[in-house]
Amino acid sequence: MRIRDDVELANASDVGCVRQNNEDYFLFSEPADDAEFARRGRLLLVCDGMGGCNGGEVASQLAAEAVRAAFLADETGDPRQALIEGFRRAQQAVLAAADDDHSLTGMGTTCSAAILRDGHLYLGHIGDSRIYLLRAGQARQLTEDHTLVARMVRDGLLSAEEAERHEQRNILTQALGLDANNVAGDFPPEPEQLAAGDVVLLCSDGLHGLVSGREMALTAADQPLNQACLELVTLAKVRGGHDNITLQMLRMVKESS
Repeated sequence: MRIRDDVELANASDVGCVRQNNEDYFLFSEPADDAEFARRGRLLLVCDGMGGCNGGEVASQLAAEAVRAAFLADETGDPRQALIEGFRRAQQAVLAAADDDHSLTGMGTTCSAAILRDGHLYLGHIGDSRIYLLRAGQARQLTEDHTLVARMVRDGLLSAEEAERHEQRNILTQALGLDANNVAGDFPPEPEQLAAGDVVLLCSDGLHGLVSGREMALTAADQPLNQACLELVTLAKVRGGHDNITLQMLRMVKESS
């Protein structure tokens, strides 16, 4: 797959120290044709599946591939609309697979996706995977977790510090496949403007539940992203690795023309 030299890309996925299967799934897509690339940009995403015997890994892959198909088929020229359509298709794919195979009943998946085009980052997000912008040694979380505990923090019922230790911190309020009548999720109307040196990091909660945004930013600074990915996975495993650990990192090497 062609990756143009205006960015540096790295990714890693690890089963962790406790789980037997890896239910996370990630992908990156960049059209080889220059005209198509100019029109679509590039897509990166992370999904974290759950449910059923093998349902989690099925749901995460189905959702990711559905979002990629929508990205590559989009005729609107609007990255935000491409993500909305991708999440709609992903929801349909997960629900249809569960209907066809009762062993997959109840499966679902998070999905955090980003389209980068002309230096602008468009986001689609559902669940508790996350997207961060790492800049100048600092991390800014670009997504809000769709969890019971995150809702309690927003409602002023818990502090952020209490939320980190709360026993219900992993209970999702939204995910693909959970509500057949509604594809919720967040699709911010305005994209993020990126600059040279910025790093976009997407990850499952197996990473951000054990490694802080500040640690991610410092690890990504001034070293190749492949090495940074390996160090972050290792750090999460040293701290228990209680879940699958998946991340993608993309650095803007130069300004988009």
